[in-house]
Amino acid sequence: MKRGKIKNNVLKVTLGFTIGAINGLLGGGGGMLCVPFLENILGEEVKVSHATTVLVIFPVCIASSIVYILSGAAEAPAIYFVMAGTSLGGFLGGLALNAAPKKAVAAVFALIVVAAGVLSIWK
Repeated sequence: MKRGKIKNNVLKVTLGFTIGAINGLLGGGGGMLCVPFLENILGEEVKVSHATTVLVIFPVCIASSIVYILSGAAEAPAIYFVMAGTSLGGFLGGLALNAAPKKAVAAVFALIVVAAGVLSIWK
């Protein structure tokens, strides 16, 4: 394996570890970092970075959920209802991603990140 490819793979694992740790700590913030990391550091296209983020965050969310459930930090009845809604929303959002223009996807994502930041500070 060439040196540049090894360095690139180490970068990807390091970014993945960082995203996973933040997702586990914050319960979902990893996706907000994964998209810009994929776009700005690894050079992925907008739609590819969003679709990839969903795929890489999925196992992280499952692992974090297991820890939360086992530690008693999450209540089972709430999980089922929220999970049903997010599953349907995720399916419809995935369909929308395919149909949406790249600039619209980037703009909506930026607005959501800014809104989430403002709401976090506001509390």
